[in-house]
Amino acid sequence: MTTFLIILFAITNIYLSVIERFRNYAKMMAVQGVLLFGIALAELTKIDWLNLTFVVSETLIFKVIIVPLLMFKIINKTKIYKVHQHSLPSFYSLIFTIIGLIISVLFTQTLNNKHIDTVYFTIALFTLYSGMFMVISHRKIFSHLVGFLVVENAVFLLSLAVGNEMPIMINSAILLDIFVTVLIITIFINKIGDQTENFEVDDLTTLKH
Repeated sequence: MTTFLIILFAITNIYLSVIERFRNYAKMMAVQGVLLFGIALAELTKIDWLNLTFVVSETLIFKVIIVPLLMFKIINKTKIYKVHQHSLPSFYSLIFTIIGLIISVLFTQTLNNKHIDTVYFTIALFTLYSGMFMVISHRKIFSHLVGFLVVENAVFLLSLAVGNEMPIMINSAILLDIFVTVLIITIFINKIGDQTENFEVDDLTTLKH
């Protein structure tokens, strides 16, 4: 079951590389949250009320509900629904994403550490690559927000790669980092709303003038 969820999660990363509508980005973030909840729940070797409450709050409540709602709020406020027309075409993004998956698999095969779960580590690296590639290849600020959230999911998976039980402190840091990232980007977009209409990365250089 866990392997199936991990494969689905990898597919969502590939799908993120080809979609162009921001509403679909928000929906896929919710889907990834559901998958992370299932993966984390399967990996908890000791189910108690504290672990269960933390997993539910971090994944189902925050990743599946709060984060997508904030993303939809940003979309409705900015009235920008698609990626920049000069962004890397979906076909090339798909090719580079698949290359990233292959590189992640090959790199993980070189590791020889019994304390690291190679499957989780592979997907964590691939997710990290996918998030960073999205930041690099897109020009809209919203796309960068999605990329950062994907990177956060990679850190979540990486915590599973190094042990069966998720350290509470690590996950608390992840949750706080996600919240701060969304909060900063939301405030940032609201702040520059009167100074730019396209919300592109190139527009940020004009803010200092």
